[in-house]
Amino acid sequence: MKLRTYIVEDNATIRENLIGTLEELAEVEAVGIAETEDEGKEWLANNAGQWDLAIVDLFLRQGSGLGVLAACRNRTAGQKMVVLSNYATPDVRMRCAQLGVDAVFDKSNEIDALVEYCVEHSTTRQANPKSAAG
Repeated sequence: MKLRTYIVEDNATIRENLIGTLEELAEVEAVGIAETEDEGKEWLANNAGQWDLAIVDLFLRQGSGLGVLAACRNRTAGQKMVVLSNYATPDVRMRCAQLGVDAVFDKSNEIDALVEYCVEHSTTRQANPKSAAG
């Protein structure tokens, strides 16, 4: 079973490369994308049972990834939220942790770690599908 992943990223090149990499290496299925805070919040809220992982950039064409993260604080235990940003500073990581983010990855040097995270989360879901169902 593939990891149903929603991506909030406004850069089309980064988004397409990320989807291609994750689908090839990590048993990920992209179930949707958003380029703005409002689109991300709306889709994630209206499709609460349709995603396992959300990958969120912080700087978007409209709004901020922080707003998307805050809107998903009450997600099920099996649903993971991660940040993929060029601005993964210690302060940003701390703020993301306060918003209940499961992990933060730097776009410039932590893509491999993101792939590993996705593989691990997918494996965990397959081993324990009841917890993934929420």
